[in-house]
Amino acid sequence: MSTNTIHFDNASEAREIGAALEAMLEQIECDHHLQLVVRDLAIQINGPEAAVKKIMGFIENLREARNSTGLDAQSMAYAYEAFNQGVEDIFEKLASIRVDVSPRKPAVFPRTLGQRMYLNAIAKNDITFGIGPAGTGKTYLAMAMAISALLKEEVSRVILTRPAIEAGESLGFLPGDLQQKILPYLRPLYDALHLMMPADSIEHHFERGTIEVAPLAYMRGRTLNHAFVILDEAQNTTPQQMFMFLTRLGFDSKCAITGDLTQIDLPNRNTSGLIEARSILGDIRGLEFVELTQRDVVRHPLVQKVIEAYQEKRSS
Repeated sequence: MSTNTIHFDNASEAREIGAALEAMLEQIECDHHLQLVVRDLAIQINGPEAAVKKIMGFIENLREARNSTGLDAQSMAYAYEAFNQGVEDIFEKLASIRVDVSPRKPAVFPRTLGQRMYLNAIAKNDITFGIGPAGTGKTYLAMAMAISALLKEEVSRVILTRPAIEAGESLGFLPGDLQQKILPYLRPLYDALHLMMPADSIEHHFERGTIEVAPLAYMRGRTLNHAFVILDEAQNTTPQQMFMFLTRLGFDSKCAITGDLTQIDLPNRNTSGLIEARSILGDIRGLEFVELTQRDVVRHPLVQKVIEAYQEKRSS
């Protein structure tokens, strides 16, 4: 048996690391036959020598993560799962990709290895499909890459689009003018944008036309040069709409297409343009499909459990 103690540099570090460990304390102790005692500015670890050294290394990784990507209970739980599967330096791997979105907003980092793969794919390819369940960061990360590209002047505008009202885009029965009709269906894109940029910057970009949010029907007939284009909720496009959208891409442009194949609202789910695209475009160079799973969910921890429960029910 062995006893080792990790001393924190200050009360703030001790509080944050302790809070991150708290939810996992019993599981760590059970998995590795240890006893962890969090006291003041230190953590004491008692148990088999090999296990003590292993957990000490994990906690040191938590300290490094606190100073780079930040730390919370959810990222801690994911890191611990990866740690138990033998993935070393998980935080270092995640911190290796940093997306700067605004001088006044914090940088964006991937929270899972799946998200890291997704960001790498967007950086490497002109067209990237991000497919996965709710909460995996498909739209948020694509938005971060688009805003970063705009700030670095790699593109001259960002265009955000999605199908309005399921697949049919039948807006006529809704009250108000066109802008009022489509706003509820574009709201998620506005919400993601506001997480990354101050309101005055967003307004400035809208006025200049360097950021545009529009329903998918507005893409017809356009050629999108020097742009970063995001198609959200792509599972609700028809094959014709998907083909129309993909052929809008012009020179010096990038495109990210996001969708969740478990939330198809079309009358016949087999007519989804995203399903067809995945079946026929997989071998094209410069285009990549990234499949995210429930392990990449970064919303409330219950979201992951909800997804798992529904998947189990649907597969039975």
